[in-house]
Amino acid sequence: MTQAPARIPELLLPLAVPVADLTPYHRNPRTGDLAAIRESLTVHGQYRAIVVNRGTLTGRPGEILAGNHTFKAALELGWEQIAATWIDVDDDAADRIVVVDNRTSDLAGYDSALLADILAGLPTLEGTGYDQDALDALLDDVELPGLLELTSDGAGTGEQATVDYLQWGYLQWSSTRVRITAEEVQALTELHGKFIEDTNGDLGFGWHLLQHAHKQADAA
Repeated sequence: MTQAPARIPELLLPLAVPVADLTPYHRNPRTGDLAAIRESLTVHGQYRAIVVNRGTLTGRPGEILAGNHTFKAALELGWEQIAATWIDVDDDAADRIVVVDNRTSDLAGYDSALLADILAGLPTLEGTGYDQDALDALLDDVELPGLLELTSDGAGTGEQATVDYLQWGYLQWSSTRVRITAEEVQALTELHGKFIEDTNGDLGFGWHLLQHAHKQADAA
């Protein structure tokens, strides 16, 4: 692979060490997506240091405890240096650190709606570890609210109202998803039905919808 210069930010440069001085952990149970990590290093550079054991207590100097796959991805990119912090622990502690570093990642979760919102708001998915298929699957899993909570019942009583019949749907194009009300869903369904009746298919419905919106705006 063509060598690429290491992208280490200025604040991490004092921690940079030759990759030739380091070795992966001798029995790391974790598998990683090197392609995604390579993409991250290419787009963002190294934004956190890996953790390396000095090895005076294990006899294995320069062994990586956290960041093994970052190291491997850097090697594949042809980096000659990588930022690292150092500790010095025995075999028992080293095993525990390797396991807990992986396990805490496994135990973490996501606010799927917030994650989808963040990803959908980015201009591209490059460097996120997500592609469009993964984002689409995430958006499909996001639970939309079934009821619309209103601040007023509209009758001047001061009571909060819940409109049971007002369900939610959404429009989606590319990575953008917009929630719409039951009334809007009904209007779109009618337009879609008429379009299929006129054209015997739904190819071009999006463009037809845009033209319809422009006509409505011009008429107003």
